[in-house]
Amino acid sequence: MSGTSRSGFVTFVGRPNVGKSTLTNALVGEKVAITSDKPQTTRRAIRGIVNRPGGQLVIVDTPGIHRPRTLLGERLNDLVEQVLGDVDVIGFCVPATEKVGPGDRRIAQSLDGYPRARKVAIVTKTDIADRSQVTDRLVEVDALREDWDAVIPLSASTGQQLEVLADELLVLMPSGPALYPEGVVTDEAVDDRIGEIIRECSLEGVRDELPHSIAVVVQEVAPREDSDLTDVYADIIVERDSQKAIIIGRKGARLRDVGAAARGQIEPLLGARVYLSLRVKVAKEWQRDPKQLGRLGF
Repeated sequence: MSGTSRSGFVTFVGRPNVGKSTLTNALVGEKVAITSDKPQTTRRAIRGIVNRPGGQLVIVDTPGIHRPRTLLGERLNDLVEQVLGDVDVIGFCVPATEKVGPGDRRIAQSLDGYPRARKVAIVTKTDIADRSQVTDRLVEVDALREDWDAVIPLSASTGQQLEVLADELLVLMPSGPALYPEGVVTDEAVDDRIGEIIRECSLEGVRDELPHSIAVVVQEVAPREDSDLTDVYADIIVERDSQKAIIIGRKGARLRDVGAAARGQIEPLLGARVYLSLRVKVAKEWQRDPKQLGRLGF
C-alpha cells in the first residue's frame, strides 16, 4: 500500500434496516458486521477496511438513527453522532423499495451539523425494486439536500454499482497513506466478532421486542490442551424469564440450533474446530440500567 494516495473514513447513515451493514460487508468483501431484518441490529461502531488501487477506505458501520425508547437507544444515537463528527464522508442510505419519509428527511437535515464531511446519497436494495421505484427514490433523495457530491443507486446483494460507489468515495477522501496494513479487514477484536455472530444467530426467527433485549458476552476463547478444538464459552443475555424460555426453546432445541449456526461461522473465523458452550441469563431491564449497560460494554 506504499503507493496509496488517498485514505479516510466513511460512515453510512439512515433509518434502521436500510442495508448499511450489508453494504459495509459488500465493500469490504468479507463479513465484518452482522446483518438481520431486525431494526437496530448494529450496536457498535465497527470498522471495515477496503483496500483499493488508489487508496484505502475505512468504513465505520454504525447503528441506525432512531427515536430512542431506552437508555441503550440514547447511547446508540450518541455513538452515531460521535462518529459523524469524525468521518470524512457520510453516505446517506435510503432503500429503493420505500418512499422517503419524515425519518429520512430528519436525518438528511441533521447532516447540516457536520459541515466538514462530504456527503453522498445512496439508494440501496435496487435488486428488489422495479425501475420506476428506483427512479422515484433518486428524485426524492436528490431533493433532500443541495450539497450531495453524488447520488448513487446500487445493490449490495448483487454488487451492482458497488465499484462506482467505492471509486466515488475514494475520490472524496483526503490525500494520505493507508491507515491500516494491507490484508486487515477490520479492527474488531475476535471475541467481539464471535459475540456478534452468536447474537446474529440468536436473532433469527424471533419477533416483537426480543431482538432489542438480546446481548451476548463472550467469557472465554481458548485452545483446548492436547486437542485441535478451541473452546468458546458465551452468555446470551435477555431481560425476562419469558425471553429466556424463547431463546432456549422446547427441550433446548432452539438454543442448539443457535449454537450450530454460530459454530458454522466461528470455525472459519478462528481457523479451528470449535466447542461452543452457550448459557442464557436474565439481566432485568438491562437496556434501561446504566450499570448493566456498562457491564455489557455500552
